[in-house]
Amino acid sequence: MAETSEIRNVGLIGHVGTGKTSFADAILFNAGQNTRLGKVDNETSLMDNEPEEIKRKTTISSAIANFSWKNKWINLIDTPGSANYIADSKNCMQGIDAALVVLDSIDGVKIQSDKLIKQAKELNLPMAVFINKLEREHSNYKAVIASLEKSFPAKPVLIQMPVGEETSFKGVVDLLEEKAYIFEQNESGKFSVQDIPADLKAEADSIREQSLESIVECDDEILEKYLEGQTLTAEEIQKALKAGIVNCQITPVLFGSALKNIGVVQALDFINNYLPSPGERGEIKALNNDGADIQIKPSASEPLAALVFKTVIDPYAGQLTVMRIFSGKVTPDSVIYNSTKKSKERIGQILHLVGKKHEAVTQALAGDIIAIPKLKETQTGDSFSDEKKAVTIPTVKMPAPVISFAIKAKNKGDEEKIHAGLKKLMEEDPTIHLTRDAQTKEMILSGMGQVHVDVTIEKLKRKFGTEVLLEAPKIPYKETISGSTKVQGKYKKQSGGKGQYGDCWIELHPLEKGKGFEFVDNIVGGSIPRQYIPAVENGIREAMNEGVLAGCPAVDIKVVLYDGSYHPVDSSEMAFKVAGSMAFKKGYLQANPILLEPIMHVEITVPEQNVGDVMGDLNSRRGRMLGIDTEGHTQTVKAEIPMAEMLQYAAILNSMTSGAGVFVMEFSHYEEVPAHLATKIIEQNKKEHKEED
Repeated sequence: MAETSEIRNVGLIGHVGTGKTSFADAILFNAGQNTRLGKVDNETSLMDNEPEEIKRKTTISSAIANFSWKNKWINLIDTPGSANYIADSKNCMQGIDAALVVLDSIDGVKIQSDKLIKQAKELNLPMAVFINKLEREHSNYKAVIASLEKSFPAKPVLIQMPVGEETSFKGVVDLLEEKAYIFEQNESGKFSVQDIPADLKAEADSIREQSLESIVECDDEILEKYLEGQTLTAEEIQKALKAGIVNCQITPVLFGSALKNIGVVQALDFINNYLPSPGERGEIKALNNDGADIQIKPSASEPLAALVFKTVIDPYAGQLTVMRIFSGKVTPDSVIYNSTKKSKERIGQILHLVGKKHEAVTQALAGDIIAIPKLKETQTGDSFSDEKKAVTIPTVKMPAPVISFAIKAKNKGDEEKIHAGLKKLMEEDPTIHLTRDAQTKEMILSGMGQVHVDVTIEKLKRKFGTEVLLEAPKIPYKETISGSTKVQGKYKKQSGGKGQYGDCWIELHPLEKGKGFEFVDNIVGGSIPRQYIPAVENGIREAMNEGVLAGCPAVDIKVVLYDGSYHPVDSSEMAFKVAGSMAFKKGYLQANPILLEPIMHVEITVPEQNVGDVMGDLNSRRGRMLGIDTEGHTQTVKAEIPMAEMLQYAAILNSMTSGAGVFVMEFSHYEEVPAHLATKIIEQNKKEHKEED
């Protein structure tokens, strides 16, 4: 059981391919959690253990490792770098006290790193940088450093520099202690402490002076001493450095190679010595029962306040609820209050995790990250607190899905298994959406990208033994009118005995967008008895639902019923319902009907060099530009574009930007389909309706 002051909660963030998981595996090897250096490529990683991750050799779900290092307790979270799983990364960042941004020594900061750095800034998280893969050919750490200031809100400051380049990379210089750590070239992580190599001494002295100038600015007392020309002690430099990190004034930069296990031990020491404990991060904001802001103190003696930031469906332990305790403590065999659901949950075990390995603990205090198996009602985003002093902790907003498919069971009779399985997967991953389109009658599976959907389908088959077929979803077109008319609908049927008679006159007028349907009863003098008027409206509503032009629902129409006639014997509700439907269909075709399509608001973030290509492509897709925002190394193009043009856009953007572009979209409004396209859509819809009949 770790005291709050001894805990370090650290997240590894950065774009896909920077080596975050290899770095995490090297950390765990050095910390004694693994007897060999786990590697993604040979499927020995402790952190990437889902079959889908092993197959793709990339992280698709954040993994947590709890371990000790030199009398400190470290909770390390390895987060995904893919745009498909950015929501998981953002959720996990709510549970950490500092972010270690892992960058590739060739690529530097890419779009996904920029987005995660921005999220860290919004959460006011201290950040540091670990420039990885220094052993690679064409690595260029100086180019990466030169680009950092564009992305990081706090000034990047080198506290190390590499020894050697590419295949000759062999260690790091500690600029503050003025020592060199030279590593054995056998992945053991063993090193010797030496003087700074002579050929690096001048450069190291110059960089050290620049770094010191930035560090001392973080402590006024030490700055004054420095400006007076006094010699600073190692303790004073360390004090100013930690203050600068905790207060988000500077971003320290470290170097290494996760694959070669170089610089990893120094990174661990850096986490211990300079990244903040939960207490040093200070109070966090929560909401009380009245919705008012209150501050939560990170202390075990305070009432409980905890946030669930991840749910894992484990094949052996069942559902694991992963939470960060911000105050108070949690013990096994107890009852805690879910303040989001306003319900109680019974806790059995409390677990610490190292990848898929579990270890039961007897107590967890403020600042710790734990997993609890088999809670019944709790979901990601829920808060736990003292019932008498109930609080909820605000959560980050989840991004909207960007890709959707219509799904069907591959085998008849599997529909219930599919729904049950997807429900479980949605508990684990709240960015999976399953909806039923009321208009097209299709089941729609939506996700954050093609890979996200593919992995979801693979998990559904592996975990729940059922398969689905994916199809492009039908576009939910609608219809309306652009003109007005008056028309009669008369239904008369005589076939011996009691007949049918209903007669009505109506006006049709277009309404403003989004107004739906308005029915006005202007009957006077009893030309239609009161009991039949609702039947006329019902007939019109049914005709609108089925559509007239292309079989799509009709919207934004005002109908005025102003005259008619009836038969004292043959009239009935059914007859007037049919008459109302006939009148509407006849008048609808006279009132200049038009086809409407859904328009999406889209924000596409790409490297600066891809903006022209993206804008040209959007123009070819009938997109309407709304503006461009620039941030860091990227630009975000904002546009409105028809849904029909966005169904396969994820793959197209990926191809256009070599995987560097990401986008989000949400429904905006409906607009008229251009005439030349509307004709084709109407013909296709009529053909499909005939086939269904």
